[in-house]
Amino acid sequence: MKMGRRKFLKSIAFAGAIATRGFSGCVSEPEPTPAPSMPTRTAPTLPATAPPAPKGIICYYSASGNTKLACQYIANKIKSAKFDLFDIVKEKSPDLDKYAVVGLATFADFWSVPYYFCSFLEKLGPHTKKHAFVFNTYGSASGKTLIRLKNMAEKNGFNVVAGYSLHTPESYPPLRARGSTFDDSPDENELEEFNEFISRFDNQLKSIQEGNAVNKEIKISFLSRILQELPRTQARKDMGEKYVDESLCIECGVCKSVCPYGAIQLKPKPVFDMDKCFGCWACYNHCTEKAIYTKKYKGTSQYPKPSK
Repeated sequence: MKMGRRKFLKSIAFAGAIATRGFSGCVSEPEPTPAPSMPTRTAPTLPATAPPAPKGIICYYSASGNTKLACQYIANKIKSAKFDLFDIVKEKSPDLDKYAVVGLATFADFWSVPYYFCSFLEKLGPHTKKHAFVFNTYGSASGKTLIRLKNMAEKNGFNVVAGYSLHTPESYPPLRARGSTFDDSPDENELEEFNEFISRFDNQLKSIQEGNAVNKEIKISFLSRILQELPRTQARKDMGEKYVDESLCIECGVCKSVCPYGAIQLKPKPVFDMDKCFGCWACYNHCTEKAIYTKKYKGTSQYPKPSK
C-alpha cells in the first residue's frame, strides 16, 4: 500500500514529537543547574557586655549649702553608679523604686537629725532591704546625728551599708559669734579621709552590682558616741524674735525661698510667723543685704554660703 507524500510527512512529524515527549505526553524540562555553594561564614564572637551601672539617689537636706556641696562631691567621685541629687525641701517625694541605692544626707542639728529630715523619713515609708548609705555634715560636733540617722533608716527597712560624718564650717550664728567658725574645714587630713571613705563605698557598690556580699562600714567617732542630743528648744531661745531693717530690705524674697517651714510671708517685706519658725537661721544667713536681725545679732556672724 502506497503512502502519499503528505501522510508521510505527517507521520515523521508525529514520530519526532513522540521522541521528545515523556510517557505522560508532557515535554520533559531540562534538569536545573545547581547554584554554586557559598562559603560558610562564622559569626565573630562579641565580648561579654558588663551589666549597667546601678542608679542611685541622694536625698539631702541642706540649710547652709554645705551638705549639698558635699553630696555633689560624693556623686562626682563615685564611678560604679550614677547618682541623682534630690533636695527634700524644693522637690516632691522621690520615686525610690527606680534606684538601687539610696543616700540619706543632712546636717547635724543640736547634735542630732533635724526635725525636717525626720519628717521626710517618716513620709518615705518602708523600703525593705533597699541598699542605703547615711551621711551628715557638722560644724562644732556631730553628736548622735549619724547614729540616729542610721537607726531611723533601718527602721524604715533600708539596708544601711555605709555612713560618714564630714567636718564643715559652722553655720550656726550664735556659735560663730563665739569664735567656733571652722571656716577651713574640711582640712587636708579630713578631706583625705573623706576621699578614702568614698573609694571604699565605691567598691561596695561594685560588690552590690556583682551580687556579692558587702561588709558594712559606718564610721562613728568616740566623741559622737558619748555626746548626747541637745534640746532643740535652745535654738529658739538663742534666736529670740526676728526683725527686718526696712531700709536695707530689697524685697528679693530669698528669705522666703530658703525657709523650709513656711514661716515667712512677703507683704512685700518679710513677715515672720514665729510659731512656725524652728530657729534654723537659714533666712538670716542667706539675706544678701543683712536686713534680717535679732536683738542679739545684727549684721554679724552670718554664714551666707558654703566654702568651695
